[in-house]
Amino acid sequence: MANGNGATGQVSTRLGYPREGPRAATAICDRRAGWGRPAPIPWADQPRVGRRALQAIGDTARLMKITAVRIDRLRIPLDPPFPAAWDPEPRTAFAVSIVRVETDEGIVGLGSGDTMDGFAAFEHLFVGQDPLAIARHVRTLETIDFHAGRYWPLEAALWDIAGQVAGLPVATLFGGALDGIPAYASCGMLLPAGDRAESALRVRDEGFRALKIRIDPRRLEDGIAAVAATRHAVGDSMAIMVDLNQGWRMAGDISVVLDPVAARQIAARLADLGVLWLEEPLAGTDLRGLAALRASAPGIRIAGGEMTRTFAEQLAALEADAFDVYQPDVVLAAGMLRTRTTAELALARNRWFTPHTWTNGIGLLANLHVAAGVGGGPYIEFPYDPPGWTPERRDAFLAEPIRPGADGVLRVPAAPGIGAVLDEEAIRRYAV
Repeated sequence: MANGNGATGQVSTRLGYPREGPRAATAICDRRAGWGRPAPIPWADQPRVGRRALQAIGDTARLMKITAVRIDRLRIPLDPPFPAAWDPEPRTAFAVSIVRVETDEGIVGLGSGDTMDGFAAFEHLFVGQDPLAIARHVRTLETIDFHAGRYWPLEAALWDIAGQVAGLPVATLFGGALDGIPAYASCGMLLPAGDRAESALRVRDEGFRALKIRIDPRRLEDGIAAVAATRHAVGDSMAIMVDLNQGWRMAGDISVVLDPVAARQIAARLADLGVLWLEEPLAGTDLRGLAALRASAPGIRIAGGEMTRTFAEQLAALEADAFDVYQPDVVLAAGMLRTRTTAELALARNRWFTPHTWTNGIGLLANLHVAAGVGGGPYIEFPYDPPGWTPERRDAFLAEPIRPGADGVLRVPAAPGIGAVLDEEAIRRYAV
């Protein structure tokens, strides 16, 4: 079941002062240019948000204001536990933080991703400000990031507001290059070779055109066997990616990271199996090593950067030419506005941009909007490894779980903004 039809239009307005509605702005431009297009839609026929925006024309003194930033904290039980390949301990619960940015015009923006722990100390930096002054808020979040946490879900909520004001999906505001991207099934568990091959056949039957397999370098031969068995099972009908999870560590995990020689040997073996890309084969800070691995790994792309903490670090990775595939997660690493710039630069250099999305449905949608807006791909990550990880588990707080269509394409919701719809009863049930 798809999460939306994904129809998108062209941006006909800017988000600034005054805040014109998109139809009104188009009509104004048409009258000035003498293009002869139809007159603006009558007031009574304007959508609710469009009427509010139209009323603001000529009233530059009155700006929308943020009245509160509220955070819902949820704990969704996982029974049976989910044994994530990158986590030393199986997960018995899934923590979710939902950010709601409320405004004096009644528009509420939603975001989610990072935990938002400690944000209350910084809420005053945003309350009373115009939610559409997003560049200002991004700079503020960057100053907070140095002292506290990565509060990028707040920025996602601001873009949700901007999309609602404009009456457009956020992907359209970011460029509108695509209305959907083929999803790849991003597996999260370590399975025996036969089980992984059978799982690949099942997700192929569901419409997926690609999947990603995790390999624990400490169990390398088991992982290589799982990739080989999967390739034998699916033939050339699916792209296969591999994630070594060496870019960063969970708290308390002090296991030794792969060295460049070992990573090069693994890359060569996986290239022989037709693997599309090798993800996080080295520590994310080893830009020189990653660039050297790229240059010496024929037939396979190097991917990474999902948790790159700052925009400057993203730019450093680009300057080092560290990756073929850039993957910063917009709700965990540097935010939507900055990651859009990173994506544009990567694409301009003939590299790929396809973000990490392992948070929840809201975080997945935020990443989809950026990737579709700039024309990323060729695939987008869809966390999926049933029965351990499913849309129902990940999105238990949404009215409908986010899913790709039967054709395997994850489409941009047609609704203005991010397009997430909450299940308030579920939120009360899982609240902590």
